[in-house]
Amino acid sequence: MRIQRIFDILTYNVERYDKAVILSGKKSGKWIGYSSRQYAEYADLVSYGLLALGLGHGDKVATISNNRPEWNFADMGILQIGGVHVPVYPTINDEDLFHILREAEVKVAIVGNRFLYAKLASVAGELPDLVKIFCFDESAECIPFSELTELGRLNPNPGRLTALKKETRPEDLASIIYTSGTTGTPKGVMLSHENHVSNALVAAFTIRLKPEYRYLSYLPLSHSYERMVNYIALYLGLSVYYADGVSNILSNLREVKPHIMVSVPLLLEKVYQGILKKGAELKGLRKLIFDWALSLAGRYRLDVKHSRWFMWQLKMANKLVFIKWREALGGQMIKIICGGASVQPHLVHTFWAAGIPVYEGYGLTEAAPLVAYNTEEGIRAGTVGKVIADVLVKIADDGEVLVNGPNVMQGYYKHPELTAGVIDRDGWLRTGDLGELDENGFLKITGRKKDVFKITSGVYVYPEKLENQLKQSFFIAQAMVVGENRNFLSAIIQPNFEYLKEFFGKQGISFASAAEMINHTLVKELFDNEIKTINGPSIREAETIQKFDLTEEEWTIDSGELTPSLKLKRRVLHEKHQKIIAGFYA
Repeated sequence: MRIQRIFDILTYNVERYDKAVILSGKKSGKWIGYSSRQYAEYADLVSYGLLALGLGHGDKVATISNNRPEWNFADMGILQIGGVHVPVYPTINDEDLFHILREAEVKVAIVGNRFLYAKLASVAGELPDLVKIFCFDESAECIPFSELTELGRLNPNPGRLTALKKETRPEDLASIIYTSGTTGTPKGVMLSHENHVSNALVAAFTIRLKPEYRYLSYLPLSHSYERMVNYIALYLGLSVYYADGVSNILSNLREVKPHIMVSVPLLLEKVYQGILKKGAELKGLRKLIFDWALSLAGRYRLDVKHSRWFMWQLKMANKLVFIKWREALGGQMIKIICGGASVQPHLVHTFWAAGIPVYEGYGLTEAAPLVAYNTEEGIRAGTVGKVIADVLVKIADDGEVLVNGPNVMQGYYKHPELTAGVIDRDGWLRTGDLGELDENGFLKITGRKKDVFKITSGVYVYPEKLENQLKQSFFIAQAMVVGENRNFLSAIIQPNFEYLKEFFGKQGISFASAAEMINHTLVKELFDNEIKTINGPSIREAETIQKFDLTEEEWTIDSGELTPSLKLKRRVLHEKHQKIIAGFYA
């Protein structure tokens, strides 16, 4: 069959694979799986239920939930009637949430838990378009999602549903995905069925995955990155398992034993730091073997033909050390696809050396989202790979990456003036990212156009690049570099509190709180030395960090400093730490 609309992928999956487990999530500590046919049946029930409520083509339905199989039932059920899915991350702040629901004129909201249900119910009077709220979790305090599917079961309307599916065109609006709002009010990115489908299918043909593979999903489905991979998995017949929270991901990896995972650099960094932490606890011969293996991995390069002696040593290291790394990831991992931010090249080389292939890619919500990624046919560390088929990329005179193709959004919802500012008459999308294309067609992202700033010497500074350098220290979890229109650079640093606690604990030093830790003389001395090391001879003088301060806060999505894709919300951080920043330059 020809796939033109998103829901065609589900029909294709049932006809081609008819799998016993296509989706699985955890309930009360147990994995609950759903077959291809159950997925399709629940999607139809959602469609019938929405039709019974009076919804139809063009009506907006929001989901505000963590990843779970039911999210998919709702997604397909909405799209099958020609509706528009407005997915929202569950920890979004109240102001942004209500802005989205009002602007998108959402008629039905499906939330993940009773707390979100109570939040919406308390302000329902201020949302004139909202007629019904359902909750995925069963609770006496909510109208459960099962009531919507039961409404559909009691009011089947297959003739009407078939007609609506036929009427839905590839160019029809399928989603309004609101951007993370790193610099201001979230904007609604309008993506058609064609935007989603073209992007997912092109990637599916080059990703080299088999129907028997298992995929562990932990990034939010409410964002275009994970959603695209979700559609790819459905098209290729993979079984998708939804992690029950980032905190449980290591146990989920052991249980599911996935073959593929899509990640952001922060998780890779944490896994790597965890490996190093365990290595530091070893003693004697085991410690010597671990350090030898780690040294080999550090010298490995993807684009270098290593000597036979080196490769023999690497083979031994795999048997003695790296096999344990792979076991920590479930023991079956064949590929980790990484996006959302730049991956430190040394991490890519190290994981490859350990038999854990990492493929870096690049995209943005406005491009549905994939633009380029590294594949088996071509990979180069430090780049985001080659541009995918059907998509064109060029670099503007000022270095900005421009994209054109069937994946480019229709525009920002209700904001034609903003749309005109990012898409020109010829359909070229201004990504806001700065980049370079090398002679072999590999794309390298060098920074965000809006984040680049000048210091008083006239030198342009790419803060993300410097922040990645800082995060190579095991003692630094996050960092924000500042210094626009100043004569030197400074940094606000969120320490890796867990690593510091263990590091000093071995010396018999303990801390009652994070505040006590960052003010301790030995901790300050340690960070002074770390910054001096990072400001080494290979760093340009204009890019050295002259002053820094440690924050006792942990920057998280929930507390508002990070976006759901784990990028820094610079505006929020600048506001929170304006006194510290002013103090750097007093």
